[in-house]
Amino acid sequence: MNPISPLPFLRRAEDALGNAHLNSTLRRVTTRIQDSRNAGLDRLPGADDWRDHARAVRAHTLAHLDRYLDQFVTNVEALGGHVYFARTAQDAVDYVTDLAKARGLKKAVKSKSMISEEIHLNDHLERAGLAVVETDLGEWVVQLAQDHPSHVIMPIIHKSASDVADLFRRTLGATDAEVADVPAMTKLARERLRPEFLTADLGISGVNFGVADTGSICICTNEGNGRLVTTLPRVHVAMMGIERLVPDIPSLGTVLQVLARSATGQNLTVYTNVITGPRRTGEADGPEELHVVLVDNGRTKVLGSTEAEILYCIRCGACLNACPVYQQIGGHAYASVYPGPVGAVLTPALWGQQDWADLPHASSLCGACREVCPVRIDIPRMLLNLRAKGASEGRTPSYITQGLAMFRRVATHPWLFGVAGKMAALGSRAIAKNGWISRMPGPLAGWTQSRDFPAMASESFQDRWKKRTPRGHKPGETP
Repeated sequence: MNPISPLPFLRRAEDALGNAHLNSTLRRVTTRIQDSRNAGLDRLPGADDWRDHARAVRAHTLAHLDRYLDQFVTNVEALGGHVYFARTAQDAVDYVTDLAKARGLKKAVKSKSMISEEIHLNDHLERAGLAVVETDLGEWVVQLAQDHPSHVIMPIIHKSASDVADLFRRTLGATDAEVADVPAMTKLARERLRPEFLTADLGISGVNFGVADTGSICICTNEGNGRLVTTLPRVHVAMMGIERLVPDIPSLGTVLQVLARSATGQNLTVYTNVITGPRRTGEADGPEELHVVLVDNGRTKVLGSTEAEILYCIRCGACLNACPVYQQIGGHAYASVYPGPVGAVLTPALWGQQDWADLPHASSLCGACREVCPVRIDIPRMLLNLRAKGASEGRTPSYITQGLAMFRRVATHPWLFGVAGKMAALGSRAIAKNGWISRMPGPLAGWTQSRDFPAMASESFQDRWKKRTPRGHKPGETP
């Protein structure tokens, strides 16, 4: 998958850091969501045990993925559904496009689907002549703005209510009354989208989880659009990553216990839909056809790598909300459909480091992502692995390799290290004010663009230790 933006990561990050409106919006929303997440888990008795169990479910499923995929496919087809295994993104879009042409489908309504964003499904369908309408409110706003989602569960976290109001005025001709506040804008969206559901002949959704032993698919949304998309059109296509399986209904219940709480703080997502097959004979509701498209697109390769654990992810977005890097630069700076800590691992793991070598460096390695993850994915470990792989492939940024080479030369010569320390102390105190440096020189200036740097102490620890060592004892010996 090619980056959404042709600009290099550091340029995208700098642009985001310079956007005060974006910075304040991100901090406000992520802080509120983190507070909701903490409150949601506090309401769950034995929350840590639930998290451990959810991790065990994901680990077990991925360790036996071939068996559970076979079981899932068998059960979906036994219910009258169709399953297609798409090895690549192109295979997936070709299948859906060919299906639409074969059935004479003209309009698609879509529920939120990260996998369809990943494979750029909308673009392909529109080029084939289909009208495609996103029906999740956030995704619809993104579509109207010709933009891209900035968060895995909150596509327009980067936009304020006034931004959306301006967009509705510009693209929909909305009146001031129709965009007076959030309820008014939601009402306008409902009025504009309802006819689309009623006239569409193709419904496209994502899949949060597939249940192997029943052939069911589970779709979690906080808007009623998911149910309309999967029941009104005569053909339903469910786009699903091959890793999004659980063995059975009790396992589904386990992951659902921690999904919504980690994502938004809710006990359960408002619309948690379990769909088992297409419409049956004699039933009035549901699609005539159900097609489940299982998308690999690099996932099989990841299963056999040191980054396989990232496939445990249940897409709650908690790691994004907790990440100090994401909180400052938002999702677009990553230029991938998967931003934040999970994206910094998943994106290069899936598609290599040729276009994505910078993403594993977009982290302070503070471990906040691992702390909040509902299935305890060790993201920092994998970021370090990817950094090491990038270095072995010669993809580490030159400023890092040259800087580390210089540091290695100095650090392996004690006398040179001591001289460098004294020079740095003198230089830092010369440009400091009240013990703090507000603007570092040269390439170090990036550090002080958003925070101050403390001046170095006038006396090193080794010098102080030498003064404290009693006579007759050498430094390092116990007095």
